[in-house]
Amino acid sequence: METQVAYDREITQELISVIARFVEEKLRPIEAQVGEDDAVPEAIINQMKELGLFGLTVPIKYGGLDLTMEVECLVAFEFGRTSPAFSSCFGTNVGIGSQGLILFGSEAQKQKYLPQIASGELVTSFCLTEAEAGSDSAAVQTRAQRVGDHYVLTGSKRYITNADRAGLFTVMARTDADVKGAKGVTAFLVERDSPGLSVGKPEKKMGQQGAHICDVYFDAVKVPVENRLGEEGAGFKLAMQVLDRGRLHIASVCVGLAERLISDSLNYALKRQQFGKPICEHQLIQAMLADSKTEAYAAKAMILDAARLKDGDQSITLEAAAAKYYASEMVGRVADRAVQILGGAGYVVDYGIERLYRDVRIFRIYEGTSQIQQIVIAREMIKAAKG
Repeated sequence: METQVAYDREITQELISVIARFVEEKLRPIEAQVGEDDAVPEAIINQMKELGLFGLTVPIKYGGLDLTMEVECLVAFEFGRTSPAFSSCFGTNVGIGSQGLILFGSEAQKQKYLPQIASGELVTSFCLTEAEAGSDSAAVQTRAQRVGDHYVLTGSKRYITNADRAGLFTVMARTDADVKGAKGVTAFLVERDSPGLSVGKPEKKMGQQGAHICDVYFDAVKVPVENRLGEEGAGFKLAMQVLDRGRLHIASVCVGLAERLISDSLNYALKRQQFGKPICEHQLIQAMLADSKTEAYAAKAMILDAARLKDGDQSITLEAAAAKYYASEMVGRVADRAVQILGGAGYVVDYGIERLYRDVRIFRIYEGTSQIQQIVIAREMIKAAKG
């Protein structure tokens, strides 16, 4: 495993300040446009590349910034203060699309792909979900049959983030049809231009316009043996380790969005007058503001604690699941209160609250539903109790 660089407090603060200004000055002003167009402008994506955002977690030797988990969470807090479509542009490169390669890839694989991932030249996607393998992720049916010096992949994947832009897919496929469940699944690095690989049209979604998900199809796609990621049968283990980090990142975005919603709600409540005084002076409005602030603070504390444990090389499967579970549920409650505080204004498009209300709903679903997080948490508790 690569040795991670420790950034001092001053450098970290400067990075966070630069990102905060970028979010405030470049991204928030075009949120509505991105929502209407269902696309992030290429000029903005290019600025993200210049800031090094696509390589936040890639080791420095391959051109990335190699951020610790804690600093990655601090970055995600800032990006949470705007439309999730923006962080989705580079999110797979930072998380599930690259971490399998960073953690389990060979040196040859890393040298071939990581510099392009870090620069943003190569966008990555993580292909696990299928029509019959969602929460039951070990039920993967996509097949990978070994034929000489390559594998032949056949099957399809659903709801794959950034698939329409991706040049490299980390694909989970079953290499042993006789082995049911997780042990028969293997991970592969599959290039976009591989014959037989095709990508469907972006789905029309409830929220997060500008962030795209598509189906991906594999019709007898030949993948060289050297593009297998790790050993045969180790794919599910890889996926779960990758998801631990991804869950903390998503939880952090949830906190940033909650803080944005709280700020917008408070600013409105300071100005809006009813019954002869600002509504922030009415106790029931204060109760909603206080509940939202308390829950967002609790989620942030959970995330930072888990991040520090991870940076200390401790297992965080339980903590990552708990943070993602709580933060994703929390931001849904905060968004609902924000609509309530703004009243009719919260329901109309001009104020942007209704858009964020729709945006946050998916956080309770992807990278493990709330119900799966509950199962993971309980399973880890039971495992620890049994010793």
